[in-house]
Amino acid sequence: MQNVKLFIDGGWTAGGGNDWIDVMNPATGTVFTQVAVATPDDIERAVDAADRAFRSWSSVSGYERGQMLKKASRLLSERIEDIAPLLTQEQGKPLAEARLELGNAAALIEWFGEEARRSYGRDIPSRSAGVTQTVRRDPVGPVAGFTPWNFPVAQSTRKIAAGLAAGCTIVLKGAEETPASVAALVQCFHDAGAPEGTVGLLFGNPAEISGALVPHPRIRKVTFTGSTPVGKQLAALAGQHMKRGTFELGGHAPAIVFGDADLDQAVERLSGAKYRNAGQVCISPTRFLIQDGIYEEFVGKFVEKARAVRVGNGMEQGTTMGPLANPRRIDAMERLIADAQDRGARLLAGGGRIGNEGNFFEPTVLADVPTDAMAMNEEPFGPVALMRPFSDPDEALAEANRLDYGLAAYAYTTSPATVRRLSSEVESGMLSINHHGLGVPETPFGGIKDSGYGTEGGAEAIEAFQNLRFVSHAAY
Repeated sequence: MQNVKLFIDGGWTAGGGNDWIDVMNPATGTVFTQVAVATPDDIERAVDAADRAFRSWSSVSGYERGQMLKKASRLLSERIEDIAPLLTQEQGKPLAEARLELGNAAALIEWFGEEARRSYGRDIPSRSAGVTQTVRRDPVGPVAGFTPWNFPVAQSTRKIAAGLAAGCTIVLKGAEETPASVAALVQCFHDAGAPEGTVGLLFGNPAEISGALVPHPRIRKVTFTGSTPVGKQLAALAGQHMKRGTFELGGHAPAIVFGDADLDQAVERLSGAKYRNAGQVCISPTRFLIQDGIYEEFVGKFVEKARAVRVGNGMEQGTTMGPLANPRRIDAMERLIADAQDRGARLLAGGGRIGNEGNFFEPTVLADVPTDAMAMNEEPFGPVALMRPFSDPDEALAEANRLDYGLAAYAYTTSPATVRRLSSEVESGMLSINHHGLGVPETPFGGIKDSGYGTEGGAEAIEAFQNLRFVSHAAY
């Protein structure tokens, strides 16, 4: 694997400092590749290029921008089998999940390519003869984007494709843990004809890069996906400089299963969602709230599913859950599980590290977890399912809404009345009932409360990259 470079002004570069960071394979604990470290001069060059490119790219028609995006989508689709192994070896997820992420990313790019041509304003009927009132949607300007390591391609796509569709340019700070797959994505945009400077890619010291990009006078919007604490810091910094922002932050999704639900369907779908990407998913179900009449049966069936998960190297056939991304996640899982047990939770499956090589951890189920357990209050971000019974809807809703998080929530019920109540009372940016319908290109994707603001899906995602302007014109 060749070292991963920075992409500035239409070309790949090792950066002015010629400094490199090791990228580890989480399944083997060995170095997979190295990634270049951006210097302050590299950051400034990337912003300069984005600013120059914006002057012309913002004038390109939505139709032409869309054509380029759709070509990038086709190129990414054609390269899935080449990129998926890179994603698996640097992030850990099984090849099947890597292919799925890349396929979803290609679909996202195609969606934004279609939406680019429909990004227009409107006329407002005037109260006076001879007056024309127009609402314009203009691209906000060069954008700074920050993406995480858990879905490096999909999250980068949401920022790059939406921004380009709106007529913006973007400087992306990718995750140093997963640079190769993001670099391959950026190459698709370049090969599709994205003009020089429209997309820049930086890696290096996160605090240094964000500290330079967010307040930079030529950066007009910030889009960030990551933890709530870091997101709050960047949002505060952006606010000091009146920058537009989209922040998709942490979650702690409740999954409410009522006594009238299809039990087998709920177990099948919730267990699959829980252990996807080893639980390292911002919308992963974490707090399982099960009505007491079906609690023991649900937990028993869920434990069977957890024990059936095949943990291993994502490059090996048959693996259904790969390693955690880094040793810090192992430490976090052990700390949260020990604390929950100390407070009375029952460990029914998993609970420990697997082997001494790589970052493998057992799919875990904890039952009767008290609300004061650390795992019930801080995002686990790992393969740990927290089970807790409830007696009536009031109790379930109180627990679902107790935390400051509000990204995703799930529920299973056959009662139309319960569906109506959930739809109006669950405090989350996204709610999926009786299935897992989140994250498709045409639907909004984002949270409320401490889980952020703004959306990275649907038509609304492009609006976040645009300034809304009103023009009133009276004829002579």
